[in-house]
Amino acid sequence: MSSTAITWIVIGVIVVLVLWIITIYNGLVAMRQRVNQAFSDIDVQTKQRHDLVPNLVETVKGYAGHERGTLEAVVQARNAAITAQSGGVAAQAAAENALTGALRQLFALSEAYPDLKASRNFQDLQSQLSDIENKIAAARRFFNNAVQEYNNLERSRISGAPLRALRSSVSKRVAPVSVRFALHRIRNTLSDSESFV
Repeated sequence: MSSTAITWIVIGVIVVLVLWIITIYNGLVAMRQRVNQAFSDIDVQTKQRHDLVPNLVETVKGYAGHERGTLEAVVQARNAAITAQSGGVAAQAAAENALTGALRQLFALSEAYPDLKASRNFQDLQSQLSDIENKIAAARRFFNNAVQEYNNLERSRISGAPLRALRSSVSKRVAPVSVRFALHRIRNTLSDSESFV
């Protein structure tokens, strides 16, 4: 074989290797973006839930105003959940858990007040909250699926010494394992309360 043929073979192998690495990197970046988008979807749904709480509290005040402790607990839990969104995933999970518990207490009040339970406005708000909880559950499933696909893609495509640098450059920017565990806690807490109706 001539030296030019060997040179073309080496160049061809290098080009194929570079294209393969670029394809892997782009796939990982796309999956990372999907994970981030899925996490943002959960954020959007929790913000909608936070926006619904004041209307719910005002409706309950009209029928059960002397249940001040429960109403204040719901408002405080909502405010803590809003504040926790900038504090990290663990704080967000704890705040969402507290809000879920406070909302359970609020809905338990409706059992003691038949007029409140029969109120069309309360029923609408309760239905909207149940719908939002279902959307949160769907967003959580999408997030969990995206994280699982990303992890599977990373494990299957990036193994061996030559690609460890690529793995570390992409993996540092992906949601850490603690995010998955915190969201798993949110999922378990919310799944207990998905149906407030």
